Order: sequence, then C-alpha cells, then structure tokens
Amino acid sequence: MEVSSLRHWKVIPILLITLQFTTNMVLSLVDAPFDNQRNIEYIKSSCSSTTYPRLCYRSLSIYANKIDTSPRLLVDTALNVTLKASKSTSRLMVKISRIHGLRPRVAAAMADCIEVIGDSVDELQQSIEELGHVSRSNFPLTMSDIQTWVSAALTDEDTCMDGFAGKSMNGNVKTMVRKRIVKIAHLTSNALALVNNYASTQSNLP
Repeated sequence: MEVSSLRHWKVIPILLITLQFTTNMVLSLVDAPFDNQRNIEYIKSSCSSTTYPRLCYRSLSIYANKIDTSPRLLVDTALNVTLKASKSTSRLMVKISRIHGLRPRVAAAMADCIEVIGDSVDELQQSIEELGHVSRSNFPLTMSDIQTWVSAALTDEDTCMDGFAGKSMNGNVKTMVRKRIVKIAHLTSNALALVNNYASTQSNLP
C-alpha cells in the first residue's frame, strides 16, 4: 500500500509539468496569429507612405515575423530585398550581354547598364552595412550617409533605363531589361522612402 502511494505522488509532478507545458503551447499558438497580424498591419501602414505601396507590401509582408514592428528591421529588410533583386538583375544582364548578334547600340547600352547596376549593388551593400552600425551617437550622420547611397542607387537605375530610351532600342532585349530595371527602381524608391521615414526621428533607435 505504501509503495502504491509513493508511486502516486511521483506521478503528480510529472502530470503538472506536462499540463503546464501543454498550456504554454496552446497560449503561444493562440497569441501567434494576433502577433503576426499586428506585424502585417505595421508593414501595411509603413508602406502607405511609399510611392509604390502595393509592391512594398508584397515584398515585405512575407518577412512580417522577422520585421515585427521595428523600424530598423523594416528598413534593413527593404534594403536586402532590393539588393537581392538588383544582384539577380545584374546577373541576367551579364548573360544577355554575351548573346551574339546584339546591335551595337543595344550592346553599348547593356555595357553601361551592367556598370551602373554594379554601382547600385555596391551602394545598397554599403547602406546595409552602415545600418548595422547605427547608434544614438552617430544616428544623424549615419542615416544621412545611407540616404545618400540609396539615392545614388536609384539614380544609377534611372541612368540604365535612360540608355534604353528611344524607338531605335525597341526589341525583346529592351523589354526584358526595362521590366527588370523598373522593378528594382521601384523597390529602391520604396526603400528610400522607408529610410527617410526612419531618419526623420531619433525616437525609433534600436
């Protein structure tokens, strides 16, 4: 009888621990959708101040859990999304430039584009690196540098598109290149808007 009672008392703590663990799991599952919805609403609200809000929301909402409601993480994610798209476009343009039979003007425009998009990639990378070093003491100066680099990246992308202007540049290559450049230019524009919003106040420091 005493042995049976002892076993009974040993089982109770295990049951209590199991019950507490199960309760915590259920509560976390209940809270998760609310947290994610809050994050998504934050992204949607932040994107409303950009030039291309729908693209902004589509490109960032999939990172809602990572971004949470952090202005710095929002900017960091926007810059990284833009950088990834820019690198992909740069690789595509290098492949296209190797196609035999390109008209001289198209080939020249491609060469110019590859150069300026390469510059854009470098400027976006610098921006991301600097953002990682933002602190209260260097906030204004660092954010000013980031604004300058992202603005320069946007100018480079516009320069690339200008190279394919005019009827003489019509064709599949122009259509393909402009489509990709327009997208990264829009992503860069949105990232710049978010950078500017973040830079406008020092209350949102990490």
